[in-house]
Amino acid sequence: MSQQSQLSILRELAVLAFPIIVSQGAYAFMIFTDRYFMAQLSATHISASMSGGVTSYVTMSLFLGMVAYANALVAQYYGANQYDRCAKTVSQGLLLAVLVGPLLVLLSFPLSGVFSLMGHTPDLIELETIYYQILIYGASFSLAKAALSSFFSGIGQSWVVMVCDLAGVLFNIVLSYALVFGKWGLPEMGIAGAAWGTVIATALTLLLFFLFYRRATIWQVFEVSKSWVIDRVLLSRYFRYGFPSGLEAFMNVVTFNVFLLMFQTYGLNEGAAMAIVFNWDLLSFISMVGLHIAVMSLSGRYVGAGEVDNLNKLIVSAFGIALGVTLTVAVIFWSQAEFLVDIFDTGEPGFAEIRALAIAMMLGLACYVMADGLNLAASGVLRGAGDTRWLMFVSVGIHWLMLGIQIAVIKVYKLDPMVSWWVFVTMLVCLAVAYIARLKFGPWRDPERLARLV
Repeated sequence: MSQQSQLSILRELAVLAFPIIVSQGAYAFMIFTDRYFMAQLSATHISASMSGGVTSYVTMSLFLGMVAYANALVAQYYGANQYDRCAKTVSQGLLLAVLVGPLLVLLSFPLSGVFSLMGHTPDLIELETIYYQILIYGASFSLAKAALSSFFSGIGQSWVVMVCDLAGVLFNIVLSYALVFGKWGLPEMGIAGAAWGTVIATALTLLLFFLFYRRATIWQVFEVSKSWVIDRVLLSRYFRYGFPSGLEAFMNVVTFNVFLLMFQTYGLNEGAAMAIVFNWDLLSFISMVGLHIAVMSLSGRYVGAGEVDNLNKLIVSAFGIALGVTLTVAVIFWSQAEFLVDIFDTGEPGFAEIRALAIAMMLGLACYVMADGLNLAASGVLRGAGDTRWLMFVSVGIHWLMLGIQIAVIKVYKLDPMVSWWVFVTMLVCLAVAYIARLKFGPWRDPERLARLV
């Protein structure tokens, strides 16, 4: 690679990002579908799937963040033509997945007590616990899948990620539908069926990734057969750069999960309204995570190849795509709020109250989707350039400040749910301002600092 034009970088980013955005969007649609299935059962089920699912992500997030940093590491080595290091990076990620998975399963039993700690009703706690613990049984599959997905994104073969994830979504929707409602001779398992569908689909998707990884071109060029060793240097890089990313994800999701669980103490209707709104948020946010992954990959490649002059053009391209997509989504959320909420009508007498609150919250969602897009684009550049510690401190600091305010709003002063919701919206806008300021004024692109990454 060499210094490129703005149009060339925009085209390269779009080609890399599109398949990942599709795959991430498919994943978001999978979650959306699972919760739609739960909505056919009751408002309690949809609320339980929201809190149980987020709690499972909290449990895995530290290690998911570490393993997913393989994207930046692989991209840096790929840009520097150190192909054997790319495969060894994946091997270390797979090692972490195998070692950590059983530990997370053991931790899930005491951690499931958080639902009762938050004062949830007994029927909600039972459903949350079932959904959460079954999802954690698939932790090793999820971590290993993240390592292999990061490899293909890092070397620019994002189409592989798209193919595997689309297949995984199809597996999940079919399996969950059959196991939730007892179709095609399978048992009717309710919320447990949705969780088992996700675990089995993740395992099948992982197998598909391995089949692509076993291709002769990959096996030979990246010397995969020689990569199955413990590499202390690479493991140290995982901990030096990946650990801050993982810790950031963990701390942020902890604050989000505590906020979510506290918000549900307003009542079942409030919890269901939030679950509906966040279902639509997921379709936007997780899709834009695809852009974040692509930006991180390109940023890492430019750093690895010593082409830091391309980073400014990458920032412009990333912001252009992020704003174009999220502005469109924001207009849809604002103008079609009633229609989008009514899709989740449970048919229960209390849905009118759920509907009114969810529609009001959709306005806040429309306001912050653009901030989310800018956050993901900016953090992708910074993460690819190794600025993970700054991201961790600032992001965690702002999230925990938000949580402190939420405790006062919800628990101390018992203010209206919409006050709590707008505090959350404000936090995301503040985060966008901080990230953009770092891109403009921070020391992250110092040549000596970047040289130490590869």
